[in-house]
Amino acid sequence: MIPFQEKPPRTPTAEHRTNRLLAALAPENLAGLEQHLELVELSRGQVLYDTGEAVSHAYFPHDTVVSLVNVLKAGNSVEVAVFGREGVLGLLSALVTHEAFGRYVVQMPGTASRISVERLNEVRDVCPTLRQLIMNYSEALLAQTFQRVTCNAVHSVEARCCRWILRIHDRVGRDALPLTHEFLAEMLGVQRSTVSVVTKSLQTAGLIRQSRGGITVTDRAGLEGAACECYGRIRRLYDRLLPGTYT
Repeated sequence: MIPFQEKPPRTPTAEHRTNRLLAALAPENLAGLEQHLELVELSRGQVLYDTGEAVSHAYFPHDTVVSLVNVLKAGNSVEVAVFGREGVLGLLSALVTHEAFGRYVVQMPGTASRISVERLNEVRDVCPTLRQLIMNYSEALLAQTFQRVTCNAVHSVEARCCRWILRIHDRVGRDALPLTHEFLAEMLGVQRSTVSVVTKSLQTAGLIRQSRGGITVTDRAGLEGAACECYGRIRRLYDRLLPGTYT
């Protein structure tokens, strides 16, 4: 496990608005949060919280991507949820038990706006707009998790792999993605050899280009066509509950 280290925080408003959930707030509503937000830099592999640890802060990602994974006794793990610039992580865990459901691990390096859960709750209690935004996001996250459970049970590995690449592509906003076969296998809950077969097929079809330690999206529309219906459903869900935050 890589130890969690942060550089000195910065707090420019423009940086905070890189997170699309924060950007959805009117300036007067963001002002109540801004004085408590700090900018932190996260590195790939850092663990923000492990299973059962106390959750003290919520993170609003900018260009970083964080996965919530369930780690089993045997040591293998499966991704349960993913957080990017469309949302916030750590908040739901802190509402009742104040403990992390699983391991929050940084998959893509970048920056995030961080705020103590205590301060976030104080602002939410006096700001109806923020309270409604968080409620809408909570519903979207729950529905997304529900869809993922269904997807993992009935859809092919190739379709799920396309969905996973697309959602990372959405969150980082660039074609070159540092996705290894080992990493994809862990997130999809399959063998590395299975991922190798799938990604080779996608490359042959001209949808991606593989290189050492990464994948480049070369045909976005083709990936969407090869992905399962879950990708489109989740996109439409965000469009309905949180317009403009997903893309």
